[in-house]
Amino acid sequence: MESQKRDDNGEERTPVPQDAFEKIMGSFGRYQLWLCFVIFLSKFFVSFNQMAIIFLAPKTTYICEDTKAETCPCNKPIYDTSIFPNTIVTEWDLICERKWLISLTQTFFQVGTLIGSIVFGMASDKYGRKIPTIFAMVLQMVTSISAAYAPNYWIFTIIRILIGIAVGGSMVTTFVLLMEFIGNKYRETVSALYHTPYNIGHMILPLNAYFFRNFRQFQLSISIPSAILMSYFCLLPESPRWLVAVERTDKAIGILERAAKINKQQVSNIRSEIEAYHAQLLKNKSGKGTIKDLFRTPNLRKNIMCMGFIWMTCSYCFYGVSQYVGQLYGNVFINVVSSASVCLLGTLSSIPLMKIAGRKKVVITFNSICAICLLSLMFIEGSVFSVVLACIGVVSSFIVFVVVYLYCSELFPTVVRNAAIGYSSMMARVGSMIAPFVVEAKDTAPWLPPLAFAILPIIACIVTLFLPETKDCDLMSSLEEGENFGKKSSKK
Repeated sequence: MESQKRDDNGEERTPVPQDAFEKIMGSFGRYQLWLCFVIFLSKFFVSFNQMAIIFLAPKTTYICEDTKAETCPCNKPIYDTSIFPNTIVTEWDLICERKWLISLTQTFFQVGTLIGSIVFGMASDKYGRKIPTIFAMVLQMVTSISAAYAPNYWIFTIIRILIGIAVGGSMVTTFVLLMEFIGNKYRETVSALYHTPYNIGHMILPLNAYFFRNFRQFQLSISIPSAILMSYFCLLPESPRWLVAVERTDKAIGILERAAKINKQQVSNIRSEIEAYHAQLLKNKSGKGTIKDLFRTPNLRKNIMCMGFIWMTCSYCFYGVSQYVGQLYGNVFINVVSSASVCLLGTLSSIPLMKIAGRKKVVITFNSICAICLLSLMFIEGSVFSVVLACIGVVSSFIVFVVVYLYCSELFPTVVRNAAIGYSSMMARVGSMIAPFVVEAKDTAPWLPPLAFAILPIIACIVTLFLPETKDCDLMSSLEEGENFGKKSSKK
């Protein structure tokens, strides 16, 4: 079966054969549905660990024993424990001159996520998708449970770094593994739905915190259930695309035969089709790739640099603007549920958007919307409308986040796909680490944070123009395909 495609200028390309793996397994069947269920489980715990700081260190009021008021310095603080009897703030007196340590803990968590994204991205391109994924899940379970027993602040923070490394690794490896099993027709839908367990986990988190208000019990409540992920030892398959790319075709054929049988596809010609596909890869000199390969050739280098900047921008805006409007008055449990619900709406909205429009158009459109809303905040302050504008900005940046996950996985070939996702995720962590400093600029001038947050989405719109469209394109396998993709000469 052949499909007709057009390049960025609307000109017809030479027909290309249907993706061999999609032809064997089908675009989406019972096997892919089961795999989605297995992989989606991990996203709940990613959300729990990333957002846990909201309830580990909630807003805390106190009075000093000597002054009978909330003053600094405070030698003997008496904390308000009516909502949370014990938090990391009350446990280790993170107030006054020690208050900045709360932000430091979360910053170090993001540093860990950054490290995990790049290290696990490279590891999974070298050692396969399955082994690094399982290692990340084991590390996440062990460290998150250990955090509940941390005897002091610094050990707790070190453990949070390790949790961040595991979270960064699991996000990179699971997404790429899933995308390498999904056919072109369903890739937009599944890539968006991949984020819904994260949103639902974010919504469940306040429920955990409501029933487990001691921070140690709360930490255990979001950690112990992750033991279910140890089932990955038995349930998680290796990516047949990666296996073929590194010349382990026999194992790839076994996985494909099982998937084809479950999906009720023909299995008689699998070996001949994969061997022919493998021969073509050898002709193209495909093999294992590293992050260095993303920067060796001009087209791949341009694509990864643009993609990294776009990831940094949407993370910078999403986490930064969320924090900017996150200190709301009212019930903390309801506030967090409301925030998570808005993000879930953005995730679901991205599905029809990606089907109707290309990745490129969606990224440009919603970065533009985000920038316009944030620039408007400079002139509107202290009203309900300002909150509405900020929420639209948050949702817009989250939609971009959802889309660029898929965009990045389609833009780079199999041998460096995880390295590309890992590098891009690393850049996203850079954005999330910068954002808190921008929020603090409100003490200098109220209009400064909205302006600072709006600048990068504007630049990202321009940067996106340099990327090719990937909608309706089959996943690439070799570095040569990746280097030629999007070039004007590729239509010949």
